[in-house]
Amino acid sequence: MQAEYDLASGLRGKYSRRYQRGANVVMLEPDVAKAFPNTNAVNDSLRALARIIQRQGKALAGKM
Repeated sequence: MQAEYDLASGLRGKYSRRYQRGANVVMLEPDVAKAFPNTNAVNDSLRALARIIQRQGKALAGKM
């Protein structure tokens, strides 16, 4: 750890319950992060994309 990190005022275990329930941390590239103003925007976009992928999968399965 580098000397400039001051964790003296930190709170141990602040997010431990959240991580026990399950967490999936994803690091966005800077250019992608600029497109999304907040967590809700990211989640809404991913849900919409997931619906499109599911519809495409069903459409392709129907053609086989």
